[in-house]
Amino acid sequence: MCPIYSMTFYLVKATPKGNIGELRQDIDNGMISNLVPFGKSLQYSLENAKLDNGKYAVWIEEDYCSPSLAMEREVVLDRFFDNIKGEVVSSEEDGWSKIRDRQPFWTILSKLRE
Repeated sequence: MCPIYSMTFYLVKATPKGNIGELRQDIDNGMISNLVPFGKSLQYSLENAKLDNGKYAVWIEEDYCSPSLAMEREVVLDRFFDNIKGEVVSSEEDGWSKIRDRQPFWTILSKLRE
């Protein structure tokens, strides 16, 4: 567990690893959403991830811990991503608006694998 602090929103940017298809399976099977206490939020964030500069996944994540995303990294993110960086945004809406125009990560990823 992490020390609980006030909720902060992050614009997260990360480099997908070669096993990223396994994450998609975990999302589709509901394994991510079942994680307590952050699963539903992380599931939503990863399902709606966008592609940045053709090689990074970006999404918005809420977090209550310090250091940021500690539990998410330990259980999920470090398995599927490298170079995970988070930038504080003022709100969830503000964060999503910053990446709204980018292409959906999972749609583009599936096309690249065809």
